[in-house]
Amino acid sequence: MTPPAAPAVPRIPRTIWALGFVSLFTDMGSEMVHSVLPVLLTGLGATALTIGLIEGTAEALVLVTKVFSGYISDAIGRRKPLVLLGYGLATAVKPLFPLATSVEMVVVARLLDRFGKGIRGAPRDALVGDLAPPEIRGACFGLRQSMDTVGAVLGPLIAVALLWGFASNLHTVLWVAVVPGIAAVLLLLKVPEPADTARRTARLPLSREGMSRLGPRFWRLSLLGVLVALARFSEAFLVLRASDRHVPLMFIPMVLVVMSVVYTLTAYPVGRLSDRVSRPTLLAIGMLVLVGADVALASTDGYWLLFIGIALWGLHMGMTQGILATLIADVSPAAYRGTAFGVFNLLSGAGLLAASALAGWLWDRHGPPATFWTGALLALLAAGWIVVSRRSLLPEAAAKMPAA
Repeated sequence: MTPPAAPAVPRIPRTIWALGFVSLFTDMGSEMVHSVLPVLLTGLGATALTIGLIEGTAEALVLVTKVFSGYISDAIGRRKPLVLLGYGLATAVKPLFPLATSVEMVVVARLLDRFGKGIRGAPRDALVGDLAPPEIRGACFGLRQSMDTVGAVLGPLIAVALLWGFASNLHTVLWVAVVPGIAAVLLLLKVPEPADTARRTARLPLSREGMSRLGPRFWRLSLLGVLVALARFSEAFLVLRASDRHVPLMFIPMVLVVMSVVYTLTAYPVGRLSDRVSRPTLLAIGMLVLVGADVALASTDGYWLLFIGIALWGLHMGMTQGILATLIADVSPAAYRGTAFGVFNLLSGAGLLAASALAGWLWDRHGPPATFWTGALLALLAAGWIVVSRRSLLPEAAAKMPAA
């Protein structure tokens, strides 16, 4: 008797590919700015603590905004308008960076840029969760994350080329960064709103009783997200560490190139792997990789160990960010998925703000190694928590299955 054929694995939907390219172009422009922003700020008189507070506040704003944008996308049953608004705002404010003549002007530009990211983030992640076939959900999130980081690779590389060609002129880099964002918005205009998403509307009461509908597994994941955020402060401190180790200005953007190349190469394969093996196990390994990155960055006295630490940082990002998003999509009710992503990111944002402020304070008071040793300790605590509570982080049906 001929054995039955194995079920065909679904293909990744075209809309997710399109959203991946939108992310690619947007991140290309954003990372061109981000790769030189700490240098621009220090040139305008900002301290490491100031940069930490700026970055922490900016990223926290992203995550706070996601609560409301995710909630609104659930309530109206439409994701694309908010996604388009968010990408459009981020593109519109890019010219403010080269025009800035003070730290305050850079702060305004940075916050508006991150506000745009916050508007689009939760609706976009919920849209991926809506469109992704459950059998390949990890691969879909991994693909979008990988394409996002392709842009994060290309952006700093273009910045390096421009700095080399234009005698280290930061303003040339900042003006060219406007172009990829325009391309992203034009591409997004051609992405249709999925018909099935438009028919679903669900307004979750923003109360204690309403939030309880997200379920205990969601809240355990959210608390874990806070600890992960505390362990992973802003990548601006990687740039500052390179500057502290006397990496020439022209090659400073290579910090984010190295990190993003590793991130890009690992996010999609790890996402696919997470469809076959335990997601919490991979997440715990990713946090142990962050421990190794922090140890290398704390110990470095030259370029080799510095860039090994930066590469390990990218590896940990590839092993954690897509998996966290997939786990949220797994455990949250489909009707409230936008709100779930928003709430998760709000709580993570509080952790990220605290982490970046702490990192800046430690840097100014006790030196760069103290910042990274503290990060290593927090990452180790997160890994231990994941190992102890791994079954409670899975959907209920998966948690009841025997361990692989």
